[in-house]
Amino acid sequence: MPNGFRIVSERMPGLQSASIGIWVTAGGRHERIEQNGIAHFLEHMAFKGTKTRSALQIAEAIEDVGGYINAYTSREVTAYYARVLEADVPLAVDVISDILLNPVFDPKEIEVERGVILQEIGQANDTPDDVIFDWLQEESYRDQPLGRTILGPSERVSAFSRDDLAGFVSEHYRPGQMILSAAGAVDHDQLVRLATELFGDLPAGPASVVAPARFTGGESRRIKSLEQAHFALALESPGYCDDEIYTAQIYANALGGGMSSRLFQQVRELRGLCYTIFAQTGAYADTGATTIYAGTSAEQIGELAGITIDEMKRAAEDMTDAEVARARAQMKAGMLMGLESPSNRAERLARLVQIWDKVPALEETVERIDAVTVEAVRAFAEKIAAEAPAALALYGPVEAAPTLAELQDRRAA
Repeated sequence: MPNGFRIVSERMPGLQSASIGIWVTAGGRHERIEQNGIAHFLEHMAFKGTKTRSALQIAEAIEDVGGYINAYTSREVTAYYARVLEADVPLAVDVISDILLNPVFDPKEIEVERGVILQEIGQANDTPDDVIFDWLQEESYRDQPLGRTILGPSERVSAFSRDDLAGFVSEHYRPGQMILSAAGAVDHDQLVRLATELFGDLPAGPASVVAPARFTGGESRRIKSLEQAHFALALESPGYCDDEIYTAQIYANALGGGMSSRLFQQVRELRGLCYTIFAQTGAYADTGATTIYAGTSAEQIGELAGITIDEMKRAAEDMTDAEVARARAQMKAGMLMGLESPSNRAERLARLVQIWDKVPALEETVERIDAVTVEAVRAFAEKIAAEAPAALALYGPVEAAPTLAELQDRRAA
């Protein structure tokens, strides 16, 4: 639209329902340090009442027609979305636009939701295989917005005011940072008409600017009496705009993406050192990380960490065509199976438009995955094993766990 608001949709023949949402480029990464946690707080407040609907009326409007409505906050976006039958698409767009354009931020509701979020923070802090990733993120991007938690610290959440919430909306919820995305039983022309009616008069404004990320690396070791020692290692990897992202994802799949992966076979199946171990690649606009996680006993964490480093090094030497072919197949199947869901497809459309301002053909993505060779994966594995900056987070009975410096020495040996 003239003010920068974008609309993207895909009709999926045979479906009688649709997923509709608005993705806003305003997540944890867009917060100043004194705002840490406010994007997530704002997401919670979206359902607490507007100038035309109470919190109950928002829920009833969607649930009366058998749909559901929800939201989430990530480090780069906040999304508000609904799933409804085809006839109720205009209603869903109206409700979502209402919570974005007409929030009241009732002081009483702010206090109620503040309590809910503080409970959420407490629950996350009591979940070792959840909180360890926040600590790993902090070590990976120390003293940067990207390294802060999405939920924010309790002391900041306890202090946010109505003016703080309204100020963040005014600063970041501009039409150029919003994407209306829909998939399923949708009509694009209808969506454009609805969006024009609801968002067309919003004044354009400058896009939010974030500082480039720097993968710093570092170590976090938190000793606590738990049943398991939790181990999480991150290594700098490409961002999602980098062509090498497909190689990184295939490498992570082959290393620790499934039951046939190297880490699963070596650490769990052959040695029985853990119940859960996996590797995955996450990406942002300008950076990313390949992450390995496992939980084991205090006595075995040293052995597990050592084998992990050894397998990373071995992948650079003898990764096979069969392993790469299997990882490519897993990646394609996971993507294509996921896109059978209108919710997943709407999210993919929004993210592609956010990243590239267009939607590349699905066949193009498949071709890029198929183009990754075993030589490319070995070269990437060599870079990861030998030179990529690293971050380490340890939690539980980890007194005897190796330090990051010791793991770095093992990488270099």
